[in-house]
Amino acid sequence: MRHNYIYHGDCADVLKKFPEDHFALAITSPPYANKRGGPKVNTYVDWFQPIAKELYRVLRDDGSFVLNIKECVVKGERHTYVHDLIGMLRGMGWLWVEEYCWHKRNSFPGKWPNRFRDAFERCHHFTKNKHFCMYQDEVRVPIGDWSKSRLKHLSATDRQRDPSKVGSGFGKNVSNWVDRDTVFPTNVLHMATECGNKQHSSAFPLWLPEWFMRLFTKEGDTILDPFLGSGTSAVAAKCLKRKFVGIEVNKQHVETARERIRNDKGRKGAG
Repeated sequence: MRHNYIYHGDCADVLKKFPEDHFALAITSPPYANKRGGPKVNTYVDWFQPIAKELYRVLRDDGSFVLNIKECVVKGERHTYVHDLIGMLRGMGWLWVEEYCWHKRNSFPGKWPNRFRDAFERCHHFTKNKHFCMYQDEVRVPIGDWSKSRLKHLSATDRQRDPSKVGSGFGKNVSNWVDRDTVFPTNVLHMATECGNKQHSSAFPLWLPEWFMRLFTKEGDTILDPFLGSGTSAVAAKCLKRKFVGIEVNKQHVETARERIRNDKGRKGAG
């Protein structure tokens, strides 16, 4: 099978052509239930199950699967299809390691009678094993201005491990942060949405797949997006010198994605 290539077809069928333990990372945002022509909420889990089975087969044992998805509102309440999907994946053998919250800094305004506008989506992290590739130093962030005053004059307790006052067993040694410029980020990612939709109604912002690619892969690894859409994951992989395989059932989206890849000038990945 070809790398750095976008396949036109149903991902459940195309994935059967790939060998086991092949991809370092699968990252995708599938059609949401009741939206973008996606399955209905009551059939979503059954629809996704054969796809999940193939993803499990083709993912490396030390690889990761990142699933960006959001619950929809049905008859005035959030539907549980995403929770049901997580349960199905766990029953299949996937480990639900973490969920990252993508905070949409420029979410579209609106008004509803019983809720406020959506300003976040979840990115669920699944793996096949407890031990998987994770390059945490690649996504460090600046420590912040708080350190200038907080670390300037340390008390006696700041220079030793200070146990939690609530008896949780956790503690901290504040002096560990002296002379550090960067720290690990939180699991909340503050990123704007994609303003230019690339002929796609819900395009990834480029920074989102870039961030997870830097966290879970290294140069030369192969990335899979089985619902490629307008091709953002492929562009991100190219920027970061990763190989990519994209699959998309919509022919117009395939052409858009291929055009984006051809026109990409090799911009450096997110810093």
